[in-house]
Amino acid sequence: MTDFTTRPEIRGTFGVATSTHWIASAVGFGILEKGGNAFDAAVATGFALQIVEPHLNGPAGDLPIIYHSADRNETKVICAQGVAPAAATIDHYKAQGLTLIPGSGLLSTVVPGAFDGWLLLLRDHGTMTLREVLQPAIDYARDGHPMLPRVANTIAGLADYFAAEWPTSAAVWTPDGKAPKANEMFKNRDLAATYDRLASEAEASGQDRVVQIDTARAAWSSGFVAKAIFEYLETAEVHDVSEQKNRAVLAPEDMANWSASYEDSLSYSYHGWTIHKTAPWSQGPVLLQALAILKHFDLGAMDPIGDEFVHTVIEAMKLAYADREAYYGDPAHSQIPMDYLLSDDYNAARAKLITEQASLEQRPGRAPGFEHLADAYIARAVRDFGVADAAPQEPTMAHLTEKRGDTVHLDVIDRWGNMVSATPSGGWLQSNPVVPGLGFPLNSRAQMFWLEEGLPTSLAPGRRPRTTLTPSMAEKDGTRVAFGTPGGDQQDQWQLIWFLRFVHHGFDLQEGMDAPLFHSMHFQGSFFPREAKPGEMMIEPNVGEGTIEALRKRGHIVTVADPWTVGRLTAALRHPDGALRAAATPRLMQAYAVGR
Repeated sequence: MTDFTTRPEIRGTFGVATSTHWIASAVGFGILEKGGNAFDAAVATGFALQIVEPHLNGPAGDLPIIYHSADRNETKVICAQGVAPAAATIDHYKAQGLTLIPGSGLLSTVVPGAFDGWLLLLRDHGTMTLREVLQPAIDYARDGHPMLPRVANTIAGLADYFAAEWPTSAAVWTPDGKAPKANEMFKNRDLAATYDRLASEAEASGQDRVVQIDTARAAWSSGFVAKAIFEYLETAEVHDVSEQKNRAVLAPEDMANWSASYEDSLSYSYHGWTIHKTAPWSQGPVLLQALAILKHFDLGAMDPIGDEFVHTVIEAMKLAYADREAYYGDPAHSQIPMDYLLSDDYNAARAKLITEQASLEQRPGRAPGFEHLADAYIARAVRDFGVADAAPQEPTMAHLTEKRGDTVHLDVIDRWGNMVSATPSGGWLQSNPVVPGLGFPLNSRAQMFWLEEGLPTSLAPGRRPRTTLTPSMAEKDGTRVAFGTPGGDQQDQWQLIWFLRFVHHGFDLQEGMDAPLFHSMHFQGSFFPREAKPGEMMIEPNVGEGTIEALRKRGHIVTVADPWTVGRLTAALRHPDGALRAAATPRLMQAYAVGR
């Protein structure tokens, strides 16, 4: 255990809500105080995050949810990851002169998913009306909220671009032609009006709560929201990072025919814990693969901030992420050898690849019958290592540019034992121009597809992009914990480190977040321009110079981050006796856990 933490671990019995913004956490806990359950609170928190962190998520973005229902005693996944439009073919994109899908703009837009995912959770598991859970977001959008300095900086850096290329964004984010100042009150009246109309149309359908929610879902997918989107897209040609103007391929039928859905979680047993993740349409299984490799090491005997621990975990990450790049994709469209990738024999062999020195190679495993995918990844990685040095489109943290989008996270537990872990993202203010009259932009998640045939991640109509969004839930002997973080390709790296220290070293929730974090940049990134940095890793300086120098001697190319800039974890836990705990990272000074 560590000798220092930045804040107390929240403890209680009534309920806990934790998220990447204090206002959203307070909104969620307020719903619990009003008698709502964890599902109601999670939805209200999620919508509030769209208002207070618009550079990190929005209603037209993406959403994976892992939840536990106490009444049903089940842990399930809601997939609200929208699919590629019917007209999104590789030939179409190549005809535009592209070899990669741009990281912004209309060509990178898939079906918006987040709104429908939240409403599916509310309809089937919540107790409150849409109006009740939407009203806090409406109020903050209409009446104003204190603008985060990072949001203000992001908008300031894009103000000239918005004015020149995305005038509908300029109208919302730079009212009166001026970028908002840090901490001043900011309003998005168009988004408030959109949410208010959705709630009003729901109420006009009658008193039945389920009918109201389904009415709002229809208003979104084929009603006034969809109408506004496609009236805009009919003539819009948008400048993006490809340095050309492109039109969307998203069509009305794409939105009208898609809805969020339920899935079983993918689980793995590790030292008595059962860890639940999403299927390989996300990167979620990569954490399970890393655990399957690390099962063969005595991590508990290692110093949790020493070079042996850091080196071993980094090398396991490299192996797991190589498999992610080779094999993961939408299992509804591709066969994914997940059982083999999590098998004991396979991971025992993978563990033997870890030596005392850092590997500089990309080493996907050889899954029988799928060897061609490993070969394709190696060829692609070698080809693309020559890409000019540039930061990934989704940031690590504050040490990268403010102009790139990221993600938010929330965890909620109520007094009955219901739990939600969710990682909303996409639809950033940087991703696309604001849709006129609606107050929000479309997403840019299609950038995660490849414009090459024959891969699980090849662009194809109706296919889900292999997202980085990856909430977590784990259970052991009646204790359950929900956790997660923003951070693109780093999400399952930071979660893995936190979980290992929790399991092996006795760190409590807050200690694990305050302890120094690290991650690898070795593998090919998920975001435009899809860069890899062989052997490179980043670590916070409070591990100490001794650890940093020892890692360099092992062959790692170490970048030392600014203090307190890596990771944005939150977590919530429930013991069998009903005792609750929660924590939130101090990094960026905005995440908070609330509870009693």
